[in-house]
Amino acid sequence: MIRLNLVLLLAVVASAFYLVHTQYESRRLYAALDRSQAQSRKLEVEHEQLQVLKRAQATPARVQQLATRQLQMRPVTPGITQYVTVYEPQPAAVSPAPQER
Repeated sequence: MIRLNLVLLLAVVASAFYLVHTQYESRRLYAALDRSQAQSRKLEVEHEQLQVLKRAQATPARVQQLATRQLQMRPVTPGITQYVTVYEPQPAAVSPAPQER
């Protein structure tokens, strides 16, 4: 009877340790999940801010301003337009081979 009681006591103690370990692991994983979700929200906000900044940088007025100021580009006018004419080379005439009799 004492052996049975000792086996049952060991089983209860082992299950208690397992329960404590499982609860600790659950809390640790929940905290990690919470941190990951907070970081995800932070990254989403940062992504939205970058998208807004990207749209602001790509406006036609800003592109025009940068092209004029930094690249010294100017609008096209007929006075400075150069037209290029492409001549197609004519294929060389092939003389017929002499016929044999």
